[in-house]
Amino acid sequence: MSKERNPQTSPIVSPPALRTNEAAAYLNVQPSTLENWRWNGRGPSFCKIGRRVRYRQSDLDEYLNARVFHNTTEVSACSTAMAVTP
Repeated sequence: MSKERNPQTSPIVSPPALRTNEAAAYLNVQPSTLENWRWNGRGPSFCKIGRRVRYRQSDLDEYLNARVFHNTTEVSACSTAMAVTP
């Protein structure tokens, strides 16, 4: 019994996970900033693969999208709420 490939379907290919230095460049911050954010439980979500840390671009985009503001008052309110939230 042979398996035939359906030309209508293609394998799902996800983009590669980014290393800390690549994710930092994407966010325009220093790699040490991402390391500090991980240590303090802040910043974008990340994956641990063995001892390696990787970032999915979708998580970096989500992190950025959550920080879009229309005026400085929104930034102040968000900063205050984040300081209160454990």
